[in-house]
Amino acid sequence: MSKLDHFDIDGHALRLFLAVLEEGSVSGAAARLGITQSAVSHALTKLRGILRDPLFVKSGRGIVATAHAQALAEPAHRLMAQMKEFSRGAAFDAGATPLALTVAANDMQRDLVLPGLLAALQRTFASVRLRVAPSDQPTPDMLREERCDLVISPFPPEGVDILQKRLFSAEYVCFYDAAARAAPRDAAEYFAADHVTPVYTSRVGLSFDRAMEAAGHKRRFVVGLPNFAGVPAFLRGTTRLATLPSGLAASVMRGFASTPLPVRVEGASFEVYMAWHRRNALDPAHQLVRELLTKEAAKIGRQPAMRRHR
Repeated sequence: MSKLDHFDIDGHALRLFLAVLEEGSVSGAAARLGITQSAVSHALTKLRGILRDPLFVKSGRGIVATAHAQALAEPAHRLMAQMKEFSRGAAFDAGATPLALTVAANDMQRDLVLPGLLAALQRTFASVRLRVAPSDQPTPDMLREERCDLVISPFPPEGVDILQKRLFSAEYVCFYDAAARAAPRDAAEYFAADHVTPVYTSRVGLSFDRAMEAAGHKRRFVVGLPNFAGVPAFLRGTTRLATLPSGLAASVMRGFASTPLPVRVEGASFEVYMAWHRRNALDPAHQLVRELLTKEAAKIGRQPAMRRHR
């Protein structure tokens, strides 16, 4: 029987080890990497032999990392970064390069820019596999631990090793079903209506909702939803209102009328950023992705003017 040694460890093994460590399960790692659970288990068996440690042990219905596995996380990230740096020495040809990209974005940012980005990526790279993960309140560790390649958020993570760039500005407007009601004529009608709004799983509302509350403006919320996608079902055919980013008129809020807010409040506009880890700053594929994302985001400011109905 041939002996396993450190030369048998490659980038795929490191990527798999980190996926199991970060997902906390073999099935989660398999789904993240797009491979079978048996392939993950087989690779883990090989790694255990090389590293002479069980790496992960059963705990209840799941698994937990050993102390040795936890200590190996940082060296593994460092080795993968060095491998990426080494690969940059070769000439980069996007047309011959397959791309696997994970973007952390909540549904507003997802719907506004990622469909167009995917189309641009498919025209540019040999093949593309895009995975979108919810960003919630993004943290630097999402990028440091390579749980994603990019974060798109109005609240980008910060750190000395985190880079960011503004993608676009957006403003909140009032959406309503023009077949069921007219636009609110003034602040009194706006505040008298029933309202629908997203509230994320962390129980953090929209920045506009928080700004309104801080300014002392009270609204009657009758529905709170985990994302923007559920809003149309609770607005259609009713007199309810939803105050959402104007850019959603071209996607999830298509078919609804919108009108400028009848109340002035700080926080009625916001900016969206992309953020990435410094280790990817010079990676040619990552640079091209950021360039294409910047171009796609620039289109948002050129959308048709919103429609108002009386």
